[in-house]
Amino acid sequence: MGPKTAKVYETIRARLASGEYAPGDKMPSERMLSEELGIGRTALRQVLARLLAEGALEVRGRSSYRVPGAVSVATPEGLEPWRIHGERDLYDNRWVKLQLWDVEPPGVERFEHHVVKLHHVAITAVLDDQDRVLMMWRYRFVPQQWGWELPGGIVDEGEQPAETALREVVEETGWRPKSVEHIVTFQPMVGMVDSPHEIFVGHGAEQVGSPTDLEEAGHIEWVPLSDIPGLMARGELMGSGTLVALLHILASRGKQGVTTAR
Repeated sequence: MGPKTAKVYETIRARLASGEYAPGDKMPSERMLSEELGIGRTALRQVLARLLAEGALEVRGRSSYRVPGAVSVATPEGLEPWRIHGERDLYDNRWVKLQLWDVEPPGVERFEHHVVKLHHVAITAVLDDQDRVLMMWRYRFVPQQWGWELPGGIVDEGEQPAETALREVVEETGWRPKSVEHIVTFQPMVGMVDSPHEIFVGHGAEQVGSPTDLEEAGHIEWVPLSDIPGLMARGELMGSGTLVALLHILASRGKQGVTTAR
């Protein structure tokens, strides 16, 4: 991409990240985008093709682009949440808090339930223009296993998750994405553990130095996305955040492939 095309790409990416183009929205026509952004139709199609390949857009019919994420299922109504009567700490330090909560599910006698509180975490899948993702080969002593992981870490107090996502990529890999886009927030063990995980996808990384977090870094490599299903089958993808991020990317690209084939 030339400078002007790259600028248009970043503009559309920013609008997607900010929610100006919301999930399920139909994108402005090629003619409208071309006129608004001051770019020729041929160059604009290069930008849109890249966004399609990244899963940021999907196409319906001929040249009808939409933002992925529309749903048809309705939110169920009329159900009652559990009542929480109180909580007490059993153990608390800087890494983990263990509590007992006094809870009452609808129609069930109240009881005490263990709750584990861990940190807020941000994890980033950084993609390049060769369909590769930036990963680390690391040893985890708890399962006593080697495996591939995405860079990520704890969101510091007063820090925005997107800032954490960028910081952790640089500290653990030495690469800095030009932009990161929030994909999803999820809880890895929702029945007992409270630890929000923020998943980001980054693009356009440049190497700015060597990893500074040597405990976390391990071996750094750009792994082809085509290898991900095989690594998953071999049990070499570690951590729920890594799996969620990579499955999102593969699902987005698979969906784009299906819709463009119609």
